[in-house]
Amino acid sequence: MMTLNTISRFALLAVVVSLAACSSLESDKIDYKSAGKAPTLEVPPDLTQLSRDNRYAIPGGAVSANTYQAGLSNAPGMPTAVSSVGDVRMERAGSQRWLVINRTPEQLWDPVKDFWQESGFLITTEQRNLGIMETDWAENRAKLPQDVIRSTIGKFMDSLYSTGELDRFRTRMERTPNGTEIFVSHRGMQEVYSTARQDATMWQPRPSDPELEAEFLRRLMVKLGVSQEQSKAIVAAGAPIQTSKIADVNGQPVVQISEGFERAWRRVGLALDRTGFTVEDRDRTAGTYFVRYVPPNPNKSEPGLFGKLFTFGSGKTEAPLKFRILVKGSGNSSTVSVLDGSGAPDSSANAKRIVQVIADDLK
Repeated sequence: MMTLNTISRFALLAVVVSLAACSSLESDKIDYKSAGKAPTLEVPPDLTQLSRDNRYAIPGGAVSANTYQAGLSNAPGMPTAVSSVGDVRMERAGSQRWLVINRTPEQLWDPVKDFWQESGFLITTEQRNLGIMETDWAENRAKLPQDVIRSTIGKFMDSLYSTGELDRFRTRMERTPNGTEIFVSHRGMQEVYSTARQDATMWQPRPSDPELEAEFLRRLMVKLGVSQEQSKAIVAAGAPIQTSKIADVNGQPVVQISEGFERAWRRVGLALDRTGFTVEDRDRTAGTYFVRYVPPNPNKSEPGLFGKLFTFGSGKTEAPLKFRILVKGSGNSSTVSVLDGSGAPDSSANAKRIVQVIADDLK
């Protein structure tokens, strides 16, 4: 026979189940929480190298420059087929999107920084001289299952729950004659078992998520004055069809893009951000990105897109190499090629691999 206390407990459990179901239906799909206190992730040696240069991030803090002189553009004209509201518009090519805003980088820097902090991230890198801002690694808590146990005790023991995935975002601003272009690129990590007995885990890269990039660009539009309804309509708008392919020109691998220089320059820059290259500098007038690249370790498996660029973990890695990525436009088409550190055409295996990675991201 059930006692009154037992009945009360069942009634309470029913209420909890009901509330849990409601909360799971109404919960947001994005709810980030900084992982700043989580175990330190292994990072590519190429990125670790940057901490030795005080132009970049200072370990344990952020850099704030007094001036901002990122990416002056001398090329006239703006691409067509865009969606805009007020002084904010979004451009799209394939899976890539970016914002064009009729405000200066100086006017946008603090609002953009506030936006990421309000979204649950810490800012770990501020390179105002290059127009680059990076978040820390954070976990999307909205991916956690909204079961009864978590709904009842999760608020008190939330640290026991983990999605096994972390994300970070890079924001890059480029000054234009009419304002600023803002690019957002995503990098992801996932926790996987490192032993057959599944008694230990390790972090490894996972591919970038264009839909996450699009969602944060949409939310940034709202931060900058666009309504929720307008921003959703803009993101949902279709994109002009563009093509890219790998070709061989005079024995050198290149990417051929069916777009003029302006759009090709933007898209190649976003592809480099996405795929984890370290862009040390850029010269838009000359169409050149100066990058660092770490060849993959042939003795290790390549766990996806990032694995083609970096070797994560505790194994031995090769020293980073310096390259130049050259974008040359001719009318409505452009060619992307790889030069070595001295500026000479490069047809090595690494150059072919870099061309392939760029071409894959431009699809």
